Amino acid sequence: MFGIEFELTGIIAIMCVLCVFAVLAFEFVNGFHDTANAVATVIYTKSLKPVYAVIWSGFMNFLGVMLSSYFFGMAVATKIASILPLETVLNRNMNEAIAMIMAVLVGAILWNLGTWYFGIPCSSSHTLIGSLLGAGIVFSLLPGNTDKVGVNWGEAIKIGNSLLISPLFGFSMAIVLMFILKRIIKDKAIFKEPELDTRPPFWIRALLITTCTLVSFFHGSNDGQKGVGLMLIVLIAFMPLQYALAPDFNKAACSSQLFRIEEALNYESAHNYEMERVLCNRAADINSFANYINDMDIKDPKRVMSVRKQMGIVAKELDVLIKEPNLIHNSESKKLIKKGISMLKNNTQHVPSWVIVLISIALGIGTMIGWKRIVVTIGEKIGKRHMTFAEGATAELIASSTIGLASQLGLPVSTTHVLSSGVAGAMVASKGIKNLQSGTVKSIVLAWVLTLPATIILSGGLYLLFRLFI
Repeated sequence: MFGIEFELTGIIAIMCVLCVFAVLAFEFVNGFHDTANAVATVIYTKSLKPVYAVIWSGFMNFLGVMLSSYFFGMAVATKIASILPLETVLNRNMNEAIAMIMAVLVGAILWNLGTWYFGIPCSSSHTLIGSLLGAGIVFSLLPGNTDKVGVNWGEAIKIGNSLLISPLFGFSMAIVLMFILKRIIKDKAIFKEPELDTRPPFWIRALLITTCTLVSFFHGSNDGQKGVGLMLIVLIAFMPLQYALAPDFNKAACSSQLFRIEEALNYESAHNYEMERVLCNRAADINSFANYINDMDIKDPKRVMSVRKQMGIVAKELDVLIKEPNLIHNSESKKLIKKGISMLKNNTQHVPSWVIVLISIALGIGTMIGWKRIVVTIGEKIGKRHMTFAEGATAELIASSTIGLASQLGLPVSTTHVLSSGVAGAMVASKGIKNLQSGTVKSIVLAWVLTLPATIILSGGLYLLFRLFI
């Protein structure tokens, strides 16, 4: 498949295939679960017919994943892939990794399907993060895990902050934008509930279709990368020799680059007496790591995974070092260290092109199916009346710009949360808080609040269960 050489046999090969299909299933469900984020406004403002809206949205989601690496890089995918301690898990045994991955995928799919069935706009991002945390936390509490390693809390907290702030940002900015539009747009018809079978003015229709396009594209670029991150977890767990490091990894070239960084740090220490010890210690660490890589057996999965983990640590340490004011003075030293950071990241953040293609297809097709339940909630049940043209345009403008910015910064955000909060903010700006349907809003907020703890418990429980049979 796609030129991959599988070195797996028997039950392990079957489990690998099942995990790959489970990732595609999650992304497929993510597609039809989140379609409403893009198409609800164009459907309920009669800018596009539903069938055209979902097909167009599906295509733009597909395109968003395909082009995300060119426009935004794969920072979101690598952040997702770094949450679980795969290096530690694989040091125990393969079955442990299989149980953990299956628990994450099954837990996330079950919660997404449940909230979709009841028409609740719930965040697939929160679902995924909760599932990853659940399996990681339970692993850290197992008796055999003496180091209590389970979750990369540094990355998890960063992701949690972006998921928390984005809907608040969407809600408040939608209110601000609605007030601005009311003051600068003279055509007040766009602020009124549309009459039956009435299309919006051409310019507002063009704007709504454009924002639908942007939300769909940015949803693909952000949420698609989460599927890519999941696939990387599967590939690294089952085939670390092929996927833990980039296919063009060369241990001699890598160690040589690190030795040059060591020389640069020693040079800087000779000209910076205040920080001499710090720079010398860092140079010594780099030297040890360079020798470790130079002597590594590239056919030893544990050694490869160890090098991958250490590369990430060294890249972060060098990044901190280069950003520290008055520490590295020589411009050539800075260039050399930056080149080394880039080399380390490229060796650990490689994404096979076939993964992007498969995730793009799964998300794109999923987007065209099962959209109606949540579209009805967003279009009819958040506010007490039909969505106006201005409210639809405002919500999608805020959502597309927020998600696009997050993708550029490499931050996973919830398209569902941003769009739903944008709709709510636009409606509050129109006629105040009384314009919202309290029952629907409470259900959405409750689902948002419960998603993390529920998926943590669900995936953690599934992990304990799967460990008994795998």
